[in-house]
Amino acid sequence: MDLFTVLHMGLTVGFLTFMEVVMNIDNQVMINIVTGDLPVHIRNKARKRGMALAMITRIIFLCFANALMGITKPIFTMLNVIFSWKSLILLGGGLFLIAKSTHEIHKFFDDGDDKKRKSSPNLYIVYGLICWYDIFFSMDSIITAVGMAQELWIMITAVVLSVAIMIALSNKIGHFIDTHRSIKILALAFLILIGGTLVAEGVGQEIEKGYVYTAMGFALTVETINIRLSAKKHQAIHHS
Repeated sequence: MDLFTVLHMGLTVGFLTFMEVVMNIDNQVMINIVTGDLPVHIRNKARKRGMALAMITRIIFLCFANALMGITKPIFTMLNVIFSWKSLILLGGGLFLIAKSTHEIHKFFDDGDDKKRKSSPNLYIVYGLICWYDIFFSMDSIITAVGMAQELWIMITAVVLSVAIMIALSNKIGHFIDTHRSIKILALAFLILIGGTLVAEGVGQEIEKGYVYTAMGFALTVETINIRLSAKKHQAIHHS
């Protein structure tokens, strides 16, 4: 194996790892929402274990790379829309994501404070939801990885590294979302937006991801500025 081949493989692993991290930020947000009802003392552990289980699911997908590429083949046509297994998964996942996020927003306002919730969900159900969400959140990134790299070990390495990075950041992301109620609502709104794009893609209407992420980034920047200004205001009142 010559130096050029080694460098090429290294760059491929690095790019795929970066792509996996960026394309699965929305998955990380959903994991924090799903685990938000768990008791505080097991919440962080559940996030990390859930991501580790989802990583196994993603690696299984990669091991069936040829079959995965086959899910993009048309299976039937309805109302001039060509459906494949991929489009059906995206359509169903998007509708489920919209319904789940809307339900969480209603529950958020009905309960008031999250601490008032009387019961927490079953831990194994939470793990199952995390793996289920990961299936359609990571669909595009997995197919992209299959198209970019022929060697299975390169794709698996990129997935493992990206999950390790997300696990390392999970506590900080989770704490930030848990301690800022407005960020939690904004995250749920993002998930409804993402669900809408999944539904659109499921019926054959491609939406440029750059527009979606730009809008999300702008809203998050505005909310972050608002949080910092509110914190400074509270500090000024406290010192006075």
